[in-house]
Amino acid sequence: MPNPLSEPVVPIEVLLVEDDPGDVLMTREAFADYKVKNNLHVVGDGVQALRFLRGEGEYSASPRPDIVLLDLNLPLKDGHQVLAEVKSDSTLRHIPVVVLTTSEAEEDVLRSYDLHANAYITKPVDFERFVEVVRHIDEFFVSVVRLPRPLTAERF
Repeated sequence: MPNPLSEPVVPIEVLLVEDDPGDVLMTREAFADYKVKNNLHVVGDGVQALRFLRGEGEYSASPRPDIVLLDLNLPLKDGHQVLAEVKSDSTLRHIPVVVLTTSEAEEDVLRSYDLHANAYITKPVDFERFVEVVRHIDEFFVSVVRLPRPLTAERF
């Protein structure tokens, strides 16, 4: 029986920045399999990611993400460039960025943390393990961590 005193879990807005259609599909399926209730938005390159985050152009009505899942290997602007811009922008830097990539290279890990990534996760290739990773990300950022919320109903 739910505790009537506990606050209801409010879905969070998740921005997935991923150019591989297979990885996008796997992420969507992982959210569905785990029954994650968060709202998943997807963009396919670094330029679109920054436009989405800033609410520019076709993304002007898009919600501000509560968390970003960022691949490193992206067209137009790579993940490190996106991460550097996000963390140097005073209106975006508070948004947690989880690097979710296939790279296991130590230099990518170090560079990501130097650019203030909040976490670095190497994508498992096995779907069952990937679902488990998504579940852990969801549990941590929805149930454990307190995410910053805007003080007003406005986007910025």
